[in-house]
Amino acid sequence: MTDNARARKLADRIQVVVAETLDRRIKDPRLGFVTITDARVTGDLREATVFYTVYGDDEERAASAAALESAKGVLRTEVGRQTGVRFTPSLAFVPDALPDNARTIEDLLDKARAKDAEVRQVSTGAQYAGDADPYRKPEDEDEETGTETETETDGSSEKNEGPASA
Repeated sequence: MTDNARARKLADRIQVVVAETLDRRIKDPRLGFVTITDARVTGDLREATVFYTVYGDDEERAASAAALESAKGVLRTEVGRQTGVRFTPSLAFVPDALPDNARTIEDLLDKARAKDAEVRQVSTGAQYAGDADPYRKPEDEDEETGTETETETDGSSEKNEGPASA
């Protein structure tokens, strides 16, 4: 069993080798603007999955996928020659879903921006449901001066001071 560090190093090397070989040696006219985004190798170093993106429409993507499948032997030979491993891993090309995921996220962000703008437009000029000052004030205080008032009960004058102080 190999360690993950060796598999990662081999995957990085395979990514570079495949990208350089596609750029320099593969002259297939079906091959569009292909970018190798990632490569992953299994723990036993027998299989490598190479992720790629193609700039263009669905027709160009299909043509590039066919070109990569037809060049798989040349690419595997070049990987084996440049990496120097005992067993050259078999290559599998998988279109990367990253651009589609990014497009989906952008669409969701656009919808969120539209909803935010709608809420902002509805809330313009709106007022709060309660009073301007929602806190209760003691009824005994004179609102203008904030002084204590005297109340009369049974003919005697008492000073109302709010809560009893002990």
